[in-house]
Amino acid sequence: MADSDDNTTLPFVTRRQVLAGGMITSTTVMLENSAFAGNEAAMSMPPDPALALWREWQTAHDLTERLCRRQQRLETRLVESVGLPCVTVRLTAGKDVTVHSIEELNEVLGKGPDVAALRQKAEADFAAHQARWDAAAEETRYTVAVKAEREAGERAQDLLEAFSTTPATTLAGVAGKLDAVLREGEAWEECFEFPWPQIRSALNDLARIAKALEKHS
Repeated sequence: MADSDDNTTLPFVTRRQVLAGGMITSTTVMLENSAFAGNEAAMSMPPDPALALWREWQTAHDLTERLCRRQQRLETRLVESVGLPCVTVRLTAGKDVTVHSIEELNEVLGKGPDVAALRQKAEADFAAHQARWDAAAEETRYTVAVKAEREAGERAQDLLEAFSTTPATTLAGVAGKLDAVLREGEAWEECFEFPWPQIRSALNDLARIAKALEKHS
């Protein structure tokens, strides 16, 4: 996620995939409905704390997704109108190099006295471009959008971490835990590598169980 306090961290665009979780969510709901359909004993049991946590997490997760899409739309407009903060410098070999931070500029030029004038001009040009970006970010409320997305994401992350210490007492609660882990993991990692196929397989198993429970309810 973007950090509005670090304006030199680039590229800005698309750190997180926004993924739909409809099939997984419906599995959790299906299992919950199957457990209570015509089952007075289940209805009298205390609420599943994992399931309650999952509902709270899903609300926070959905909010994060909406804010992420909004932030990315604003970000795209900024890139198109202002351009990512950067500066192009010509090295002694005659090669032009574009850098996106002061740190990267120092790595490219070094700190020798022979490039002091070039480095000073490049730093000034970069600062001017960064100032244009910052002004446009404030004007378009991109900075506000980034802050809102970060706060919502941190809330969802706190709830996600709480799953590790929250016991599930129903199959729906187990499905909710797996749902949260899979949807969060797939948003950041390669979806076809361990452990995501295994988690997806476990959720498919639970979906099959839910269907069987519905038939016998």
